[in-house]
Amino acid sequence: MFKNTPAFSGFSVKNLDEAKEFYGKTLGLEFSQDDMGLTIKLSGGGSIFVYSKDDHEPATYTILNFVVDDVDKTVDELTVKGVSFEQYDFGNGMKTDDKGIMRGLKAGHGPDIAWFKDPAGNILSVLQEK
Repeated sequence: MFKNTPAFSGFSVKNLDEAKEFYGKTLGLEFSQDDMGLTIKLSGGGSIFVYSKDDHEPATYTILNFVVDDVDKTVDELTVKGVSFEQYDFGNGMKTDDKGIMRGLKAGHGPDIAWFKDPAGNILSVLQEK
């Protein structure tokens, strides 16, 4: 039914100006803005709609994942820009290191991944699959 139907995802934030600063300047993403919110352009042609919501509550799950070539380098670059990485301990030896990276590749638990939050508290990640 929707095989050939264009689609996009969306999420809310508390403040569109903070979102523009974070997604545009900190993460370096292109976006457009209209009366409804921001449309963030993603590599590969996709997009995400970001809208302001007075009673915004941050997502408790990862809303956006960025696949990168080198997770360590990306974490270092974002840290310099003021991004803080989350610390998690999932048990069974699956936890983030001092930099905030879960080393899944060597342990056979999936990708190397690091989670961080946008100014509205939504969770994002950078991950390295190989």
